[in-house]
Amino acid sequence: MTPQVITPVLMIEPSSWLRSGITIEKVDNVNLAKFTDELHTRLEELLEKRKSGLLTPEEEAEYAGIAELERILTFVNAKLIASRGC
Repeated sequence: MTPQVITPVLMIEPSSWLRSGITIEKVDNVNLAKFTDELHTRLEELLEKRKSGLLTPEEEAEYAGIAELERILTFVNAKLIASRGC
């Protein structure tokens, strides 16, 4: 088994957006966590700048935090959807 390589990433803590950037929406009778329109728009803005190589270090940290929060919500929502079938 190959050892896992851990690479530190500078990011704004994903939890900093929990109160202002997350909403709960019922989809097909399941409550799912989603980004607010504002946070989703910010993620898209940062992603476009990142693709162009124009992110400042501060924006890169912001992007990393939002992207990590997106991965967490995707995981949580998948678990919620899977538990619906039980």
